[in-house]
Amino acid sequence: MLGVSEHHARVDFSRKPEIVKQCQAAGANVLMVGDGINDGPALATADVSCAMAQGSAIAQCTADLLLMPGSLSALGRGIELAHRAGRVMRQNLAWAFIYNVTAVPLAAAGYIAPWVAALGMSLSSLAVVMNAARLAADRPARTVEHAV
Repeated sequence: MLGVSEHHARVDFSRKPEIVKQCQAAGANVLMVGDGINDGPALATADVSCAMAQGSAIAQCTADLLLMPGSLSALGRGIELAHRAGRVMRQNLAWAFIYNVTAVPLAAAGYIAPWVAALGMSLSSLAVVMNAARLAADRPARTVEHAV
C-alpha cells in the first residue's frame, strides 16, 4: 500500500542508524518507523521519521511524525494526504501566479479599474481557500475504537 521497495525488521539497535545511512548513500529517501528507546538514533538519522503513540517518549520526541491511532494503517492515509496537499498547494500557486501575471499588470497599465483588480484579488483568495478546504472535506469521519 505504501509502495515501500525495501524494508528491514528486527535489526539490532546499533545497526539501525548504519542501515539508514547506507540507504541514504544509495540515493534512497528513508522513512523510519519506530516505537522504542533503541529507535531514537535511527529516527533522528532518517529523512522522515515516525513514532507510534504508545511508544517511548524518546522515540516520540525524536520523530517528525506521531501516529496517534497507534496503527501503521494511519501511515498510508498520511502519505496519501501529504500527496494531495502538495497537489493543492501547486494548484493554488499556479492560480495566484496566473492572476498576478495578468490582472496586476492590466490594472497598473490602466486597462482595468483598480476596484475590479481588488475584487479579482479577493475572489482569487477565496478560490485558493476553497480549493484548500477540499482537503478537510474529503477526510473520512473519525471513529472511536476505544473509550474509557
